[in-house]
Amino acid sequence: MTRSMPGSTPGSTPHPTTRAMPRRLLALLAVTCAVAVGNLYFPQAVGPLVAAGLHVSPDATAVVVTATQLGYTAGIVLLVPLGDRLPNRPLLVVLLSLTGLALLAAGCAPALGPLTAAGAAVGLTTVAAQVVGPLAAGLTPPERQGAVIGVLLSGSTAGMLLARTFGGTLGEWLGWRAPYLVAAAAALLLAVVLGTAVPTTVPTSRQPYRALLAEPFRLLRTEPELRRSSLYQACVFAGFSAVWTCLALLLTGPVYRLGAPAVGLLALVGAATVFCTPYAGRLVDRHGPDPVNLVCLLGVLGSAPVLALGVRGGPLGLAALVLGTLLLDVAMQCGMVAGQARAYAVRPDAPGRVKTAYMTCGYLGGSAGSWLGVRVWGRAGWWGVCALLALLAAVALGRHLSAVRRAGRQARREARHAARRAAGTTPLSR
Repeated sequence: MTRSMPGSTPGSTPHPTTRAMPRRLLALLAVTCAVAVGNLYFPQAVGPLVAAGLHVSPDATAVVVTATQLGYTAGIVLLVPLGDRLPNRPLLVVLLSLTGLALLAAGCAPALGPLTAAGAAVGLTTVAAQVVGPLAAGLTPPERQGAVIGVLLSGSTAGMLLARTFGGTLGEWLGWRAPYLVAAAAALLLAVVLGTAVPTTVPTSRQPYRALLAEPFRLLRTEPELRRSSLYQACVFAGFSAVWTCLALLLTGPVYRLGAPAVGLLALVGAATVFCTPYAGRLVDRHGPDPVNLVCLLGVLGSAPVLALGVRGGPLGLAALVLGTLLLDVAMQCGMVAGQARAYAVRPDAPGRVKTAYMTCGYLGGSAGSWLGVRVWGRAGWWGVCALLALLAAVALGRHLSAVRRAGRQARREARHAARRAAGTTPLSR
């Protein structure tokens, strides 16, 4: 029985339909995720072009990327919970419209200061992908949610991977302003399309905004399954961020002596996750999130020794880095499908607040992982970074095995009690 929280809408339901979501709508929502997430990543590729166009040092343009990322974190905390308080269709239209206007302002910025401010506004408002996830969960029957989450994550991954190529190529052809202006047009066009394509939804909460902001933290305190999923994501994303932060140092250092573009080419191996996450979602629907999480955590743990072989250099070392990053990317993204499915099941009446709690933990873990990775690199090199990845995966795996054993004991205990109650009601026992 689904628990309702104080302030929820009486009679409202998180699953207004028992039919599968139309494929056309699912594809449109996946494109929305790709465009929204891509806005975070294409500025990374145009940094040198911005420096040349605005006559500033290349290092100075890093503040634009940082402002966009910080704005995005704030948007997750401040805006995503509104998905439970407001109808999703107008919320998405407003968010995408504001994103489009912020991108337009960035593309017309006359100096670095206005560009940085516009970049922060882009990050703050381009949280449509985080609103789309809870929306799709509410439009999908529970037995199909894993597959839908997998498709949406494929869209986000595609946007992340293609955005850098799109930004860099278009910027080289037409200047650094062009990617911002094209992205603005895409966001505004999506706002118009979603305004007619997304069905009407009923808000699941009437809580005031201040209480709505506090709710994700209360859910983390009171819902052990949400804490478990959030811990897995925080640990795995911390290891993932540590590896990718230090991978650039390894490839451009004395072992390989490759240029920065080599890091971008290596990142393309993550394109495999576009095809793997929908399959992982179907497995979650069929077998539940726990078996999928187990395989994914073992995959993250197994990627650490493979990546460690990359310290040898040469073709064999480079092959180990390709295989290791592929295994790590696929395991992290597929595990994220299972984690989100478990998290949504905790409170089907509060998907926006659940998503806020889950993603906030993940991004905090990623930030901590990057910070730890650089410091471990300075003391122990690439071996130390891979050991950090293994340690973080082992923490999550240990927690997972403990939870599975506890659930197994509880199930056996309940089965024995049921058998005793049944035996006590038979005519022979009477």
